[in-house]
Amino acid sequence: MMWLMKSINKEEAERCFKKNDVKKGVQAPQTICRELLDYQKKEYTCQKILPEESFVEVHFQESNPANLEDILLWALYANRPEIAETVWLRGKTNSVLTGLVCYETLRKLSEEADNVKEQNLSKDLMEHAQMFYKRALEILDSMFETDSKKTLKVLEDPVTIWGITSNPLTFAYENFMYEFVAKPASQKNLNKTWYSGQAPHLIPCIKSVFNKPGKVLTSPLSKYVFKCCMYYNSFLFLTTLVSYSAFVTTSIGTTYYVRDIARIFEYYVYFWGFGDLLEEFFSCFGIFHDSAIEGKSYRSYTTIVKRYLNNFWNQVDILSYNLLITALWVRHFYESQIETFTISRRVFSLSLLIMYLRFLEAFLMIRSPGPTLIMIKEMLKDLFGFIILLFIVILGVGFYYHANLWPDHVYFWEGRWTDWRIWKVICYPYWQLYGETFNDFLEGNSGPCAEDCTVTNFTVSSHGSGDRCPQEDWTVGAVSALYMLFSNLLLVNLVIAMFSSTYERVTANAENLWRFQRYTVIMNYKYRVPSPVNLVYTVYRIYRCIKSGSCRKYRLCCCCAYGGPNKNKKKEKKIKKQELRQKFQRIMAHRVCDQLHLTN
Repeated sequence: MMWLMKSINKEEAERCFKKNDVKKGVQAPQTICRELLDYQKKEYTCQKILPEESFVEVHFQESNPANLEDILLWALYANRPEIAETVWLRGKTNSVLTGLVCYETLRKLSEEADNVKEQNLSKDLMEHAQMFYKRALEILDSMFETDSKKTLKVLEDPVTIWGITSNPLTFAYENFMYEFVAKPASQKNLNKTWYSGQAPHLIPCIKSVFNKPGKVLTSPLSKYVFKCCMYYNSFLFLTTLVSYSAFVTTSIGTTYYVRDIARIFEYYVYFWGFGDLLEEFFSCFGIFHDSAIEGKSYRSYTTIVKRYLNNFWNQVDILSYNLLITALWVRHFYESQIETFTISRRVFSLSLLIMYLRFLEAFLMIRSPGPTLIMIKEMLKDLFGFIILLFIVILGVGFYYHANLWPDHVYFWEGRWTDWRIWKVICYPYWQLYGETFNDFLEGNSGPCAEDCTVTNFTVSSHGSGDRCPQEDWTVGAVSALYMLFSNLLLVNLVIAMFSSTYERVTANAENLWRFQRYTVIMNYKYRVPSPVNLVYTVYRIYRCIKSGSCRKYRLCCCCAYGGPNKNKKKEKKIKKQELRQKFQRIMAHRVCDQLHLTN
């Protein structure tokens, strides 16, 4: 296993087996684990203020749990399931989170082993990982059936294991554990966040608006409804789309732009786009999020951006922002089209099209169309992969057509980019996919400009004003027949089969996928402020952050956040309750494992 650890971090792997530096030898396996899972160790502010001895004394008074954690980690690296399970049950930390971290560590090790063609080791590691994952799921269900209130608190308790600070629900979401996020306990926790502790039914919710207006209006549900209204059905977003549509269709290059109403349309769209982009930036990096309370994980900025871009709807948002910025630049700074505005009109229109497509995101929270949208997203992935293969085939057939219909053609990249011959190479085999045969043209009988074409190669204008007549070649027709047989009967049916497989896969796991996407929406709208209202509210958020010091709170340790070593009684009660929940987890873990051993 040492060679597998070296493939992750060679220096830290060598420290694991050095006898001279015991301290670094203990920390090295944890560093490898964090690098494998792509997490960062939480740094505490008091580590810079307090002496090293006092810091160690405050934070590492209990040596037994740390030793058990180290033994558990080495049992994972050595792939010893019996030892790992025994040590895991004896641990004093969050049993559910520890099980999830063990599962993800073993799963990543299995992938590393598979990459170097160690199939047997990869299979054993995956079976070991599945054991921890099944135990964690069963413990969660058993806890929820026994005491639902404690279970909901367990899902929110931030715990540090091997330098990874997170809570079970956040860690499961960050590592795409769909089944864990879809569990009833996880969904009830999300419902509590979604409705902000209010009744989920319509009539009690309306009563809560008058009794507790602050909680209702600041709940993620209200923000989402306001966001949806803004985007699609009601005032704000409806006015955005109407303004954008009116501006694109009437005011880009005509005298109508002289009127003030047209400028209002354009500037309103710009303000809305800037506010939405700003809010998207805050959401991506967790700015103004209270990470000390929420148990947010500590990861590198590269990992955060990768995780953000993994979401399909975030990619659509970024595309919309880029098109709007590009259109703005082309409209005001691209001098070659100032008179006609043709290019800017095209980019503005494409940006408006993408904004209308963003409407589909509003249906993700609805149970019926939500899985359908997920299915469309997965099918698009299959389609893009198929297009790459298809493009290679189209290029091969297209160059064969061109080489034999127009032999020794000189002007291939001459003239404007729209007149390049590469488009003619792609054009005919592409449209043949949809049933266009082009028989007369491919047989050399006629061309697209039969009256203006010429037989001589060197008489063709380099500016694209003329074209050569296609020459007759019987092999072109033969290759065309084989290509249409291959493309229409094999390639098209292949992509249909891929869609059918994706449909069956998504349908079988539709509920888990939808509930996982539901978590994304809820946590996104927990802190989100709709645009363009956020342009004003952001100033207040910055002032509140500076005044309360919450911008630096995520760097504080337990003793600093709780007021130093002399904790008040409220904080002591909070710690005692968390310890009771950890004991509750251990009891349920022992009960679940005993039942499994008896059944086996």
